[in-house]
Amino acid sequence: MNTMFDTLLQLPLFQGLAQEDFTNILGKVKLDFTKHKAGEVIVKAGDTCSQLIFVLKGEVSSYTSSADASYSFTEYYQAPYVIEPQSLFGMNTSYVSTHTAQTETHTVSISKAFAMSELFRYDIFRLNYMNIISNRAQSLNNRLWAKTADNLEKRIGNFILTHTERPSGRKILKIKMEELAQVVNDTRMGVSRALNGMQEKGLLELRRGEIMIPDAEKLL
Repeated sequence: MNTMFDTLLQLPLFQGLAQEDFTNILGKVKLDFTKHKAGEVIVKAGDTCSQLIFVLKGEVSSYTSSADASYSFTEYYQAPYVIEPQSLFGMNTSYVSTHTAQTETHTVSISKAFAMSELFRYDIFRLNYMNIISNRAQSLNNRLWAKTADNLEKRIGNFILTHTERPSGRKILKIKMEELAQVVNDTRMGVSRALNGMQEKGLLELRRGEIMIPDAEKLL
């Protein structure tokens, strides 16, 4: 069993799959292995999602901008993980975010056609895929319906968490103070004080024009 085989089996979509079945899949599918240099865009927001892209090695950033471009959010992920499996089906099958290699990154792609004709024949793969999509939907729903916090720091934390794909890992929010004050229903001065208080607690780091969150799980 080689390293590539081990890494693929660690991916959420393949976990629990029998080795015999996995070997059978590898014998049929055309795996597109790609090596990306640091700074190289892997997929761009708006591109059609016509394949499952698995990150096997490296760190990748996910950049998402608001509809009016008034603020943006960047998350950083470590391999292994799958890039936007939720974008493969539905009314909109385009990538929502731009994913960029932060270090040398290795990916493997499997076409949507093969996923539908072969991979979804396996109960484990179907269950893993449905669990990923269901968990994501439930998590987003819980955040949307969570009780509104009276504490301003909590409201800022909730705004950040509502825009995260995963709580773990560092995030960067680029937003003007006036815009953040508007979305959390407070004054610019109040938001500034709250952010400085959160920085003193080690929850975030204020930089020129952006807010860096080292570990969003601490905001929960």
